[in-house]
Amino acid sequence: MKKRQGFSVAGVIIGILAVALLGIATYAVIDGNNKATDFNNYDFYSVIGPTKDNGNIGDHVKGDPEAPVLIFEYADYQCPGCASINTKVNKAIDQLDGKMAVVYRSFLLSYHQNGTAAASAAEAAGLQGYWKPYADKLFSEQSEWEYASASERTALFDKYFEEVSNGKGDMEKFHNDISSENVSKKISFDGGIGKRVDVQGTPAFYVDGQLINWGSEGSVTVNGKTVSWDSARSGDDFVKLLKDITAAKLGE
Repeated sequence: MKKRQGFSVAGVIIGILAVALLGIATYAVIDGNNKATDFNNYDFYSVIGPTKDNGNIGDHVKGDPEAPVLIFEYADYQCPGCASINTKVNKAIDQLDGKMAVVYRSFLLSYHQNGTAAASAAEAAGLQGYWKPYADKLFSEQSEWEYASASERTALFDKYFEEVSNGKGDMEKFHNDISSENVSKKISFDGGIGKRVDVQGTPAFYVDGQLINWGSEGSVTVNGKTVSWDSARSGDDFVKLLKDITAAKLGE
């Protein structure tokens, strides 16, 4: 059988069929999962581990999960603002060197045609230990896949998985996990939390239960200190803001 970039043509066809059915399957599970989940059992402002409600897929954390300062991000892989801010978030985490981490949760926007498939692919990659590099890849290559057809999207997502796993990932498992119930539950669970903390758009960042409303001027109060920002800002201003919030939280 002919091979394509380390995976079989048959595998690609199976992947295309799986992803083509993903929308129907995902929304069915999302609806049922959210109705069945008692979200009162969860602290939305702490790292949530694997449970039956999230498909046994815990929160994804950028940085050290034991960092003293946690920022909570709700994002959609097809959201342009999420893609542009992703490198700045990574930069802040690196520069703060263990003081701050970001807990990432998916919050899908219904008008993004490939958002569900992208989130499912990221979760499937995560089940093999590649969530962070795969998420970064989706954001950095967003313009390549955001309006792709189902077949084009599947080929691209497979290519990204090959790249981030250095060819060591299990492509068959990746395809199976993309359309699995557990992955659907995880995406549903994240979205359910997002609704309950009143996410209105993406990206949305929270600290100590307060929205960091980067869309306009605002402020948050942490550790008794007020950290403010104005409407004139850039991505590097966001890095500085995360540093300021971290310093205030740690009493520095």
